[in-house]
Amino acid sequence: MALQNIGASNRDDAFYRYKMPRMITKIEGRGNGIKTNIVNMVDIAKALARPASYTTKYFGCELGAQSKFDEKTGISLVNGAHDTAKLAGLLEVFIKKYVQCYGCGNPETEILISKTQMISLKCAACGFVSDVDMRDKLTTFILKNPPEQKKGGKDNKKAMRRAEKERLKEGEAADEEMKKLKKDAKKKGASSKESTAKVSKKKTAAAAGSDEDHSTSPTRSRDGDNAAADEDDEDDDIEWQTDTSLEAAKQRMQEQLSAATAEMVMLSTEETEKKKKATANGSAKAHETPEPAVTKPSPYDELVGDIKASLGSASTPTQVKAVLASSALPPQDVMNALLDALFDGVGKGFAKEVVKNKKYLAAAVADEATQTLLVQAIEAFGGKCSPEALKEVPVVLKALYDGDILEEETIVEWYNAAVAAGKKSQVVKNAKPFVEWLQSAESEEEDDE
Repeated sequence: MALQNIGASNRDDAFYRYKMPRMITKIEGRGNGIKTNIVNMVDIAKALARPASYTTKYFGCELGAQSKFDEKTGISLVNGAHDTAKLAGLLEVFIKKYVQCYGCGNPETEILISKTQMISLKCAACGFVSDVDMRDKLTTFILKNPPEQKKGGKDNKKAMRRAEKERLKEGEAADEEMKKLKKDAKKKGASSKESTAKVSKKKTAAAAGSDEDHSTSPTRSRDGDNAAADEDDEDDDIEWQTDTSLEAAKQRMQEQLSAATAEMVMLSTEETEKKKKATANGSAKAHETPEPAVTKPSPYDELVGDIKASLGSASTPTQVKAVLASSALPPQDVMNALLDALFDGVGKGFAKEVVKNKKYLAAAVADEATQTLLVQAIEAFGGKCSPEALKEVPVVLKALYDGDILEEETIVEWYNAAVAAGKKSQVVKNAKPFVEWLQSAESEEEDDE
């Protein structure tokens, strides 16, 4: 059986892994009863992962003729005599609309029907969800005849959701237990501190009480009372007198005035000295001219500028590689600087820019070690790029994988290491569908062997 690549854009790719049988047609009948039989429609539909009734109905809608597919016999008929080339061209249009991903062009998609009766295609490689044009005539037929769901798909999803909920509940219960243990430990510590404080207070009170007992013995208390009475008697015998003569009064007034004037003079001299210092400092600051702050660019920024300058002068990949080799920065910083220079400020269309500048990335990647540096640089760039560019990370990885710049082992090892390290960046989350697709494709190839 002759095979061909799925999709007209992949016709010349000798290593394309998605293939389908070449269409074989046969004209049957005569006159008004003439019909075109697509002999191998079942095999073609199986390769496209679509029901054969969809392709047969699409031929009828586009040719304006009646079409019929028999589920029991597997015969696909379209009224009228039609060339094989014409039907093959219509099949390519069907593949582009209802099979290939609108994001990466991969044919491994699944038809989804939403609650609002909208049809979309979910890509198993990059995770992109493509919205199908609902104005097409075939969409009404698809809504009336939805595709069969994969066996165990809903059950597996429900089981996964239940397991996730149970795991979250167990985690919350463990957190609550830890909080209770911490609270109990704090209470025990506080109670122990209070008990030690009470014991120390009791000890000090007991010591003070013993001292008072010793000092306030009956004999000593009597002696103390007698001494106090003697002192009071002595104070009563002393007579205090003040000189009330006119000269004494004038002398006291003179002394008070001289003390007040001395304080006022001291205060006035201190204030004048403070004002002089303030004016001197103000004039000095007025004469000083502020020097402009000169910020020297870092070696990393200098490298980014050198790469941009070399790219601006329409240099070759070898020249850009020479600029990278001349830097004394660590290899990871050099790769990060290359991505910053190539894709600075990029938003929507990040994947197209990667394909456009693929030759510079290929020049910088020479072995497996540099491939790892490139994947880590993409992760670092995703942490500071726009949300539109971040959404295209799986498409970027697939473009580098298709261009033989990144190998499958490097991508999978990077992803597994990031997951094991507990990284929860959006780049790792967005790359998950593509990595799962790589692993499933590898397992399928091993099964085929």
